[in-house]
Amino acid sequence: MELNDAMLEKIRASIGAAKQGPFYKKRFAGLEPADIKTKADFEKLPFTGKEDLRDAYPLGLCAVDEDRIVRVHSSSGTTGAPVIIPYTQKDVNDWALMFARCYQTAGITPKDRIQVTPGYGLWTAGIGFQLGAELLGAMAIPMGPGNTDKQLKMMEDLRTTVLGATSSYALLLAEEIEKRGLRDRLCLRKGVIGSERWGEKMRARIANELGVELYDIYGLTEVYGPGIGINCTVQSGMHLWTDFFYYEIINPATGALVKEGETGEIVITTLCKEGAPLIRYRTHDLTKEIPGPCPCGSPFPRIAAILGRSDDMVKVKGTMIYPGRVDEVLSTIPGVSSEYQIQIDHLNGRDILNLLFETTITGAEARKALEKTVEDVFKEKLNVTPKPHAVSMGELPRSEKKSTRIFDNRY
Repeated sequence: MELNDAMLEKIRASIGAAKQGPFYKKRFAGLEPADIKTKADFEKLPFTGKEDLRDAYPLGLCAVDEDRIVRVHSSSGTTGAPVIIPYTQKDVNDWALMFARCYQTAGITPKDRIQVTPGYGLWTAGIGFQLGAELLGAMAIPMGPGNTDKQLKMMEDLRTTVLGATSSYALLLAEEIEKRGLRDRLCLRKGVIGSERWGEKMRARIANELGVELYDIYGLTEVYGPGIGINCTVQSGMHLWTDFFYYEIINPATGALVKEGETGEIVITTLCKEGAPLIRYRTHDLTKEIPGPCPCGSPFPRIAAILGRSDDMVKVKGTMIYPGRVDEVLSTIPGVSSEYQIQIDHLNGRDILNLLFETTITGAEARKALEKTVEDVFKEKLNVTPKPHAVSMGELPRSEKKSTRIFDNRY
């Protein structure tokens, strides 16, 4: 993304705001915003990582008087201390504006009825979907996750037109709708899917079984939440709302900027955030920039769908494996469904990669042939030989939140 003089001025202002809180006051001791005169000066600033945010628990990131904080949100804390992100009223308003813009970009209007199935509470997802819907003027149906029978009843009785969900729960609902023969009784036309990456095969299954257009919404708790970007009706990448933040794409191993079109990790600097400004925050989300203007006419830059996370990568026999690449490879094999699970073990001094995948193919010989095909393609494309195991549709677990697909049992 280009760093022009106007953007550099906004970054200087954000650095000044961040230094009002204890975390960045210490980190940038001796640095004044005016010292950042060029792009090179900015790129010398240290990255902020999730461990930094955990160390600032509970409110070390807060950069305003605490009586201005109207809400906090938090990461799950499943891999360590949680991260607490404080919000001022302006932060909440800005987030709602970005989310409403996402809905508009996806062709959603005030006449729509948006069923919100992501979780509420400290997690940002559910309330973000609701805030955007209310600002847009659409009807919000704040269901939250779970209770699939009630979800489907509300969807039918309230004539829901837009589903907001994680990809895992959207798939679960799509399978239930297909199983119960409900599709012709529903009014769904679009799905806004966020919080986890998903492959093209899963996208096609959900779209076909629900009969909807699907949109990837992007965001993370540390930077407002979902709603900082979405793909448009042209479906040619996700537009990012760069009037609210500046982004870089770096090599996750070296920290250097990648060349245009190369895959790397997104790093975000907020421009307007009051409660918890972030400077060069490493998201660990992997993507690449899409050059040139979008046919939809939006002036906002685009990135490709999230490939995965740099910290989700596992190394097997010297080869780096990302969930996104597994999705890509399996999507090319006829008969292999969208759902898979990888179990990595270390036995007798060797790494063993067990790959379970769902298929509609029945019969022992046919499945054995499919497993051989999967083994050969996986080895060719990813340079690792798996032990493939074909299972029936629905045999792998479904989730109302996010699905875990790779289990590393070696440690």
